[in-house]
Amino acid sequence: MFKFIIRRIIQTIPVLIGVSILVFSMMHLVPGDPAQIMAGESAPKEQVENIRERLGLNDPLPVQYFNYVKDAVQGDLGNSMRSGRDVTTEIGARFWVTLELAIYSTVLAVFVGLIVGVISATKRYSFADTSLMIIALFGLSMPNFWLGLMLIQWFAIGIDLPSWVPFINDTSWFKPSGWGSFAQVVLPVVTLGTASAAIIARMTRSSMLDVIDQDYIRTARAKGVKERVVIYRHALKNALIPVVTVVGLQFGGLLGGAVLTESVFAVNGMGKLIIDSIRARDFPVVQGTILVVALLFIFVNLAVDITYRYLNKRIDLD
Repeated sequence: MFKFIIRRIIQTIPVLIGVSILVFSMMHLVPGDPAQIMAGESAPKEQVENIRERLGLNDPLPVQYFNYVKDAVQGDLGNSMRSGRDVTTEIGARFWVTLELAIYSTVLAVFVGLIVGVISATKRYSFADTSLMIIALFGLSMPNFWLGLMLIQWFAIGIDLPSWVPFINDTSWFKPSGWGSFAQVVLPVVTLGTASAAIIARMTRSSMLDVIDQDYIRTARAKGVKERVVIYRHALKNALIPVVTVVGLQFGGLLGGAVLTESVFAVNGMGKLIIDSIRARDFPVVQGTILVVALLFIFVNLAVDITYRYLNKRIDLD
């Protein structure tokens, strides 16, 4: 196990280099001059040229990239072109918000997805199975930004219900923006976690149906083991291996999907930081943020591989 972890960590180095080259190249292909943006549209050419020289933008691209990688290896991601603050400080102020959003959304998606998937598998071809899978397909098909806007309209701004409706007429139960309180967290988490919950539900159902008809499940039932124990202890544990893969991939997808969700709900996280930095052509912040997300995604995949070994002892990771 230890050798496997070390080997996987070493394998992340080429991935990070590839990500850094791709992001560095794409950012420099985007039209616009960051020095001109910093100086202002009416700034004299001498001032713009001084800024370009100070930032090293006059150097050839390979030299700029080499200097960036050399500083990044030492933990220095540079300074923001907008604020002048250290990029690590800029990211650190937003990192935990996005990570919390992704974790909460993943927990919600796993909780809902597993329950729906198990119910559908144990009641296959029934009305409950069909209904739950239709709902899952609906949740998978909805763009998260549209769902976020609808949730804001329904549960934050409020809708006028007829007086005869036997519920509270004012539906403005949650806040449409910000992050921190329970009222601010619920809507972004539901928005970001809905599609992942649908994917996990469908994968859980499919995996459970493959396992439920195995010989060892029939043997457990023939021995008189309670159905709940058969489903949750024997069937579900063995069905979780492909589900774990989906959960790991979905967590990385949630980090990317947080860009739109944070914009819709005005959450001050890394997603919003990336958008603002791209608009301002703030190269160091964009590159540093994407590197952090890539590194986090790589470690999530490592955790998924280790979880495989825990769920199935026959898997030889080394």
